[in-house]
This record gives sequence, C-alpha cells and structure tokens, in this order.
Amino acid sequence: MLKPFGNQFLMHLRVERNVSAHTVRAYQHDLHRYLAFIQEQYPGLSLSRSHRVVVRQYLVELHNQDLGRNSILRAIAVLRAFYKYLVREEIVPQSPFTGMKMPKREKKLPRFLSEEEMHQVLSLPSEKNSRDSALMELLYSSGLRIQELCDLNVSDIDMWSGLVRVFGKGGRERLVPVGRAALRRVRAYIEARSVAQQKRGALFLNPQGGRLSTTSARAIVHRWTLQAGLFMNVTPHAFRHSFATHLLNRGCDLKAVQELLGHKSLATTQLYTHVNAERLQQVYQKAHPRA
Repeated sequence: MLKPFGNQFLMHLRVERNVSAHTVRAYQHDLHRYLAFIQEQYPGLSLSRSHRVVVRQYLVELHNQDLGRNSILRAIAVLRAFYKYLVREEIVPQSPFTGMKMPKREKKLPRFLSEEEMHQVLSLPSEKNSRDSALMELLYSSGLRIQELCDLNVSDIDMWSGLVRVFGKGGRERLVPVGRAALRRVRAYIEARSVAQQKRGALFLNPQGGRLSTTSARAIVHRWTLQAGLFMNVTPHAFRHSFATHLLNRGCDLKAVQELLGHKSLATTQLYTHVNAERLQQVYQKAHPRA
C-alpha cells in the first residue's frame, strides 16, 4: 500500500528538493528495502494505523543483519524523511519517529594521506595518461567529491582565473580555486584530446567519448595509488579528506575550508579539527621537554 507513495516521495526529492541523482539512488535502495519488509511481514498494512511497531521491528531486522551503526542511521534518516513527507501530504496522521530515541552516529576520524604520500602519488609520470594525471591532480587540488569531479564540463574551468565552478549536493553552486599544477595537467589533457573529443562538453571522458563514470574514476584512483606503492584501499574521498587536513595543518581558516568543501554546516567540517588536534598532540609530545 505504501509503494505508490514511495515513488511519489522519490519524485519529490528529485523535483522539489533538487537532490542529486546519487542521493536519490541511495534513498531508493533503503526505501525499497523497507517497503519489501512491510510487504513480507505486514501485508495490507493500514495507513491509519501507527507504524511505530513496524519501524521498531524493521530496525531490529537491520541490526540482526550485522549492519554498521552508520548504515542503520542512514536507513533511519531515509525513513524519517519519508514519513515527514507522508505527514506533510496528510497521508499518515503522525510520524512513527516522533519522540523515538535514536542511536548516535559513530564519530570516526576521516582517513587521509600524508603530504609525503600525496606527493608520492602525484609525482608519477603524467605523459602516458594525461587524463588520469589531470584527474588525480584536480581531485586533490580542489577537494572535490568524486561525483562533482565527473560532472565537470570543460566550460566549468576558468584557466585564466584559476577557478572551477562546482555543483555540489542539492545543486548548490560554488567556486573553488585550482592549483597551478592541476591547471597545467588539465590544460595538457584538453589539448591532447582528439578533434572529436574537443567537441564534447564533459571534462573527463571515457575511451568511448562519453562522460567518465564515478566507478571508472574510483578505479583510476585505486590504480594510481597502488602504482605509487601505497598498498591500502585509497578512495577518492581520502583525497578530499587529505585536501582539508593539509589546509588546516598549514593554518587555513576552518570557515574557508567549509566553503571550499561545500559543506552546508560548519559542524561537518569541524570533524577535521580532531585530525588537526591529533597532529598537534603528536608534535607536542615530540617537542615539549616535559611532555
């Protein structure tokens, strides 16, 4: 019974809230899993009935699947948004989450590369593959999300001002500086493209001439870090974390880092201050005579 409203909710996210396609897919996955649970355990569930027991039972089911706390919290966030929409549309009288105590999110320090490790990766020869080297350099130089990077068009980069126009979560636009090394590699990649590729709007192209996918971009990052001798699973997001951490370590203002990353809330950016605090503690322990 809830399935048609689930589709309406996803349409609401796309059209009214202008949520990114990546986020909609994530919401769709969690929502469909919940609706499948209802269909199996509570067929014919009445909309006028309180769903609090249903939601609690579903959360127990997720816990029994040994999902991580943050995965469960993401599922809860999707359902809260879904029921908030149902209440707004007067489909259900009240959200089952009203007054329900929620588990707290695990606070994990973001994984990042040291400046030496990053230099090791970006020092790999760039002549053999100008596209991949431009991608790697730009990813670190501007701290972009991998989806933001793949969504870039050639026209989004201003070579003269050294700025890139980025459309982040929720379609929010921001301008981010690009370092000289990244600009050089991006320019070399664009100039090396064939005549047919020059007509393409997308900045990073796949071998078929289409826009590079996030899956392919992640594979590029993985391959390059392995070639650099970093035998660990380095994700594109680790480049973003490294970008923020290195800026803060060198004295950049937290508010400026927030704007560069495109964080809506300063609280999200403050996670990096814990990383910085850890570094300061290490420096203190090494340097202070009575530490």
